[in-house]
Amino acid sequence: MSNATHELLKQLRQRAHQRPSPQQAPVLTLADRAADKVAAIVGSWRFIAIQSALLIVWIGFNALSPGRVDPYPFILLNLMLSFQAAYTAPIIMMSQNRQADIDRGRSIEDYDINRKAELEIETLHEKIDLMREREIAALTAAVDRLTRLLEDKGA
Repeated sequence: MSNATHELLKQLRQRAHQRPSPQQAPVLTLADRAADKVAAIVGSWRFIAIQSALLIVWIGFNALSPGRVDPYPFILLNLMLSFQAAYTAPIIMMSQNRQADIDRGRSIEDYDINRKAELEIETLHEKIDLMREREIAALTAAVDRLTRLLEDKGA
């Protein structure tokens, strides 16, 4: 095995021991858990269905009822939806950024594992090549001995 390959394998093994084990769940702060919960709720079909139903009821009530709170063009509704978007978008981004960090760590780990496997396979190829060379040398020596024996008997 080449010295560089041996050194790289040693580094990859050290990095693998420095990583936390997969059984250790990352410690999530209250903000992390809240961001994940908001992202899960807002990113669901249930939320879209409920929000759509509420919007239809709000518009229907304010368009048809004499006791309307928000007459057409529904400025209060626009204000509420703007507030909702202004707060949910950054919260969802926080959740996505945290997930991207997790994914980035996994991809680095996968790369290291693939690199280590590649180096191990390369090492095995070198060992097999060395064994073949020894076997060929032994066979060549045996053929030479047999040739000499046959020449000695024929002479």
